[in-house]
Amino acid sequence: MAITRLDNIRTDVLRWAFQRAGFHEEEAVSVFPALEGWLSGEKAPTVSQLENFAAKFHVPFGYLFLQQVPEEKLPFPMFRGKAGRFERFDLNVYDTVMSVRGRQDWLEDYLVENGIDVCRLVKTVRLDMPVGEAVARLRQELRLEPRWAFSLASVDVAVGVLTQQLEDAGVFLAYNGVVGNNTHRKLSVESCRGFAMVSDVAPYIFVNSTDSKTAQMFTLIHETAHLMLGVSAGHAGEEVVSDDRVEVYCDRVAAEFLVPAIVLREVWNGNIKYAAHRFKVSELVIARRAHDLKLLTDEEYRAFWQKYSQRPVMKREGGGGDFYLTSVKRVGRLFAIHVRNAVNSRQLDYTEAYRLTGLYGKTYEHFMANNI
Repeated sequence: MAITRLDNIRTDVLRWAFQRAGFHEEEAVSVFPALEGWLSGEKAPTVSQLENFAAKFHVPFGYLFLQQVPEEKLPFPMFRGKAGRFERFDLNVYDTVMSVRGRQDWLEDYLVENGIDVCRLVKTVRLDMPVGEAVARLRQELRLEPRWAFSLASVDVAVGVLTQQLEDAGVFLAYNGVVGNNTHRKLSVESCRGFAMVSDVAPYIFVNSTDSKTAQMFTLIHETAHLMLGVSAGHAGEEVVSDDRVEVYCDRVAAEFLVPAIVLREVWNGNIKYAAHRFKVSELVIARRAHDLKLLTDEEYRAFWQKYSQRPVMKREGGGGDFYLTSVKRVGRLFAIHVRNAVNSRQLDYTEAYRLTGLYGKTYEHFMANNI
């Protein structure tokens, strides 16, 4: 029986497919040897081979039949780090953003159709509004007074409190360090620490769970500030200062919310580590805040920075632990509640619920029955 080969697959589309997955040609050929003959024109792929190629390089199978390379880009800017310095495409970040957007699209229709209360934080501040006023509005909405973190046992607990209060305020959150549940597709901090996707109905914040917990604290409030401004964006890479007006404003809101100037002045004893423990933030955030408030001199700040910048970068693992507890973070408790309710009221079928949550069959049933 003759094997049918596809002679209408364009080599530029094949190159686009492996390059968008982060491979150079030599690397792509080494992991998928048949590709070499396709690129040279000596051979054409079979349907089965092309399906394997699509799976290997995480590209929709149908895209490989296109006669011109599709244009894909993030729907918002990604500031700082590698993503901010170079025009480059990161497939893992792109797929994560598109997954969150799919959830957001469904939520917008569902919440409106059912008359469910929406978030009151979105588009409530402007860049010309004093930072203190923006922070006061956020504190009122989240019901967190300036010293809220002092009595908490750890940064992990503080992140949990912020997550709960943001969800209670109508913000949808998701934490993940991989694409979906694929532990082979890791999200690097250099490419994405987090992002905010504005919606009048279903605002979303995504946080890279492999980042340190203190960094997650800052990301949560920084991205919330983006929602309050009504500007979708993400940030990545090093904890560097941006010169973008919106980024600067969001940084200032996060700094004042997490480390209020009046409180830091009251408790300041010159010990950066002690203050970081009290406020549940990184030592870098405390040092910058203290320097801005003239509690640290230029020389003291430089001395701190020289030591801090030489420390090894601490990253959390994206996988491991209890799968279902991890799934609560990846799916988001508030989102999962709406999916469950929609299924129970027959407004959503199981196939679509599986797709939205990334959980299937008995795994989905166990998750909803025991964790939501």
